[in-house]
Amino acid sequence: MDKREGNLEAPTRHPVDWKNPAFYDEQACLDEMGRIFDICHGCRRCVSLCQSFPTLFDLVDATSDGELHEVKRTDYWKVVDQCYLCDLCYLTKCPYVPPHAWNLDFPHTMLRAKAIQFKRGEVGAGARFLASTDVHGSFAGIPIVVQTVNAVNRTGLARKAMDGLLGVHPEAWMPELATQRFRWGAAKSPAQVCTNGERTPGKVAIFSTCYVNYNEPGIGHDLLKILAHNDIPYVIVEKEACCGMPKFELGDLESVEKHKDKNIPVLARYAAEGYAILSAIPSCTLMFKQELPHLFPEEAAVQAVKAAVWDPFEYLMARHKDGLLKLDFKTALGRVSYHIACHGRVQKIGRKTEEMFKLIGQSVSVQLNTVERCSGHAGTYGVKTAHHLDALKIGKPVFKAMAKDEPDVISSDCALAGHHIAQGMQQAGTPAKALAHPLTLMRRAYGVE
Repeated sequence: MDKREGNLEAPTRHPVDWKNPAFYDEQACLDEMGRIFDICHGCRRCVSLCQSFPTLFDLVDATSDGELHEVKRTDYWKVVDQCYLCDLCYLTKCPYVPPHAWNLDFPHTMLRAKAIQFKRGEVGAGARFLASTDVHGSFAGIPIVVQTVNAVNRTGLARKAMDGLLGVHPEAWMPELATQRFRWGAAKSPAQVCTNGERTPGKVAIFSTCYVNYNEPGIGHDLLKILAHNDIPYVIVEKEACCGMPKFELGDLESVEKHKDKNIPVLARYAAEGYAILSAIPSCTLMFKQELPHLFPEEAAVQAVKAAVWDPFEYLMARHKDGLLKLDFKTALGRVSYHIACHGRVQKIGRKTEEMFKLIGQSVSVQLNTVERCSGHAGTYGVKTAHHLDALKIGKPVFKAMAKDEPDVISSDCALAGHHIAQGMQQAGTPAKALAHPLTLMRRAYGVE
């Protein structure tokens, strides 16, 4: 096929053969990176997505003839370090992904490289701790302790220590621990029976996620109130561990498997019983929908959970199409700048949250400004000293776009991205009046307290 031609078919994805010893062959990985980098250099379509591609193209452009062969292979790792595995290049930009004959999978190749780095012991203790959300979240909800931890973490001395020990930038936004965990305070479902729709099960199991459980339980409570308002019975998943996404981003695939072994048997039971499994954090939803199925393609339970997991607004809009969603919205939302999270975009579900805002706008005032571009936060990438300034640079177009028409509230499906955007807007001199999750805004629109 001519190098200028792209692939017009829908992207397909090959499983990650990470248990094959050849997966960790560094020279073979470098060979594949070289093959892919040469194609990327000739295309450059993804230059605006993240820092991986500008880093690569700068390396190539600094050579005498502007070609990849003069780039030192040791410099390939600079490209790897800038990748946060968002998958946008694969699913929204690249014309050479499978089934194209060139079979280009940039993020899975970066995952392989990160896994090699992790196995070589090149990931520091600070990065490993940041990715252990179940560990540092364990203080949440403990009286006095949580207030003390939050107060200390706000001090300049503590932030300086976190910079030195954990590699967390002193000025990066960091989430506080909740005074009560979501799982401890979740209201019982008032509904017992609900109609199944053509598209949707009439009962829901909530996978609370580390972030909602330990940091912002209000997001989870708002989801429960929306379900209760619509007479949809729900349960909180009996027990859960971290979805594994933070470990995945490090290339720590053995830890990903350990988390999978804790979560999948539990979630598979809910799937078998006909529950829709909802997760309010896009990265966690994506982990069960996409990443685990790629890592464990032969496990039937993983595939069953994949089929049962929904983004909350994907589920709610499907309920609407089934004619089963209440439309008794009462409270105007005003001017809303809404950011579509990258890990929502790559779920291939469309703009379901935006659709919900527009649906609400048919009953009450909603002036919607939608922004579809990476905020730069990307998990732990945006808080790390090595990348925080890069994250702010990546997010600049988003900060500017979100400030359009002086919104009453800014919102993002990714709570972390929302806070990062708010920080970026503050630094740009266009601070947001308010920040609220889309689930919170939908609950407000219903007039539910």
